[in-house]
Amino acid sequence: MIRIFDIALKDLMQLSRDFKTFMFLLIMPILFTFLFGYAFGGFGGGESDSRLPVGYLSQDDNWVTDKLHDLLAKSEVVRLQENRFLSSDDLEKMVADGDLAAAIIVPKGYGKSVLKDKTVRLIVFADTGTQAWTTIEAELLTVASRVDGAVRTATILEGMKLKGVPFQYAFDQTISAWDKPPIAISETSSLAIKKENGQSNPLAHTSPGMMLQFAIAGLLTAAQIIVTERKSRTMQRLLTTDTRRIHVVLGHYLAIFLLIFTQFTILIIFGQYVLKVNYLRLPSATLLVAFCAALCISALGLLIGIFAKTEEQAITFSLIPMFVFAGLGGAWVPLEVTGPTFQAIGHLSPVAWGMDGFENICARGLGFNSVLIPSLALAGYALFFFVLAVWRLNASEEK
Repeated sequence: MIRIFDIALKDLMQLSRDFKTFMFLLIMPILFTFLFGYAFGGFGGGESDSRLPVGYLSQDDNWVTDKLHDLLAKSEVVRLQENRFLSSDDLEKMVADGDLAAAIIVPKGYGKSVLKDKTVRLIVFADTGTQAWTTIEAELLTVASRVDGAVRTATILEGMKLKGVPFQYAFDQTISAWDKPPIAISETSSLAIKKENGQSNPLAHTSPGMMLQFAIAGLLTAAQIIVTERKSRTMQRLLTTDTRRIHVVLGHYLAIFLLIFTQFTILIIFGQYVLKVNYLRLPSATLLVAFCAALCISALGLLIGIFAKTEEQAITFSLIPMFVFAGLGGAWVPLEVTGPTFQAIGHLSPVAWGMDGFENICARGLGFNSVLIPSLALAGYALFFFVLAVWRLNASEEK
């Protein structure tokens, strides 16, 4: 065991002196995470509002009209755009130019007409052939019906001359009752998924994708160390001592693993506290995925170092898997947006399983059990790469 740790320590000291290692393991994934984050809207300037912009102009001065305005202002469908310096003609032009989805004009006498149960109409400018108008029309009819219904209910109760139930009280209670209807449709999502400022975090995909991609890219330096050791016959001389071949392999493997796992730890902490990616919602699950991913990528690095005969080959053999595995595995574009065939092909890449594990925790809000299969798949790839590396080393040494 001491020999394994000595070899690992020697490799780590060599790696720590190479700036390329630091650049590929930490600087590049952070830079590309920010780059992809900006590309996919992960750094918005503020809270977005998906409500439809609707101009509003009131020509009436009545408390019923004020209540109509208050209900529209609280709408989750429309966003009132009010400017007392704009006329009805200005609003009509803004709708025609596409600056507003619609415009509502409340005519003079609207409130009194509603109170007297007279027919009264709101003036609306809109392109009635659009889906936006269908949505706005439904919301406007709902709000206007609430006000009209509250007036009718209050009028009936006032006519009954019930003690302690004046018109205004009955009206307010009827309006309030709409906030808690007896039957309502509620849309819910996992409580584990927390959205910042009402938005999902696009970096929940970008951050693990770049982390996994550049962990593979960082293998080029680790692989070069093994290549150099074999070319200089250092490994062969080492094998003439009491050090066994498996000790050498495990020493190199342990060094690469510690390097990759440290990278994951630093980038996960950076993602949690700087990028606000919820890695630590289930720390044990995130740790398990990171551990298995580090096992897999380290075994791949060991395999590359043993297969490559020159430093140039080590670089090539590191960069090709980075692009192939990252591209197929959904590090750049989520596999969810592709078809089932490409998703099946993509999961031939270990990166896809790593992405599944991290995203199940920080994006999909799933439980610990959701990372067991991805972690098992990564461990399987690690075993495959490691066995292949040992076989290749034995075969090459026998020649």
